[in-house]
Amino acid sequence: MTHRMDVMIDGMVAVHCVRAVETALVTVPGITFHEVTVGRVVVEHDGQATEAALRAAVALAGFTVRTIATGRRLPTL
Repeated sequence: MTHRMDVMIDGMVAVHCVRAVETALVTVPGITFHEVTVGRVVVEHDGQATEAALRAAVALAGFTVRTIATGRRLPTL
């Protein structure tokens, strides 16, 4: 089953911020998909990625996580 995290990020104001977060997400094991926009990241993972790992990656990029909402994505038929 695929897990999903919706991450709200403070401090992102431009496209270069998006690139910095995308680069930092490479360090998080288990991510199978990510979509980064200014102020928000949607991540799908196989269950290995943790909130702590996402917070650390965002901090590595120079930003702060405001909130993380977690859930599960149903498999497509």
